[in-house]
Amino acid sequence: MKKILFITLSICALFTACKIDEPDKDLKRIVFDPGDLKFIATSLNTKKETSSALYGNPEALASLSDENNQLKNGSVIKLVTWKYHDNPQYIGGTITGELLSVETVQADNSGNISYKMQSTSGTGNIQPDKEERIRYIMTYKPVTRP
Repeated sequence: MKKILFITLSICALFTACKIDEPDKDLKRIVFDPGDLKFIATSLNTKKETSSALYGNPEALASLSDENNQLKNGSVIKLVTWKYHDNPQYIGGTITGELLSVETVQADNSGNISYKMQSTSGTGNIQPDKEERIRYIMTYKPVTRP
């Protein structure tokens, strides 16, 4: 009788000790699809806890590689910003979370430069200084791979 009671209590303890943890089940993730744009550079803002990735077409890559920082005709650049948080599986690691914004800078074939910001974080009523944001985006330098 003691063995049956011990086995029953052990099985109950085993099943009550197991907990399935889903830390991100309430987080609604929006995935950014760069389409035919290629990765150019990345940045991290530790004060705002955001990470950004810059994507662009070949013309944009050539524009950012030049010393004069002028957009070439036909350039398309997208700066994607996410909120990051601690990775629950690795101590000291971070992972991207909520998509905050997608900023697009385009230069048409006649050289006209346009800027558009899509905010997904509910802060769409804040309009940044377009010229300042374009200058900031143009400061990115492409990463080099060996």
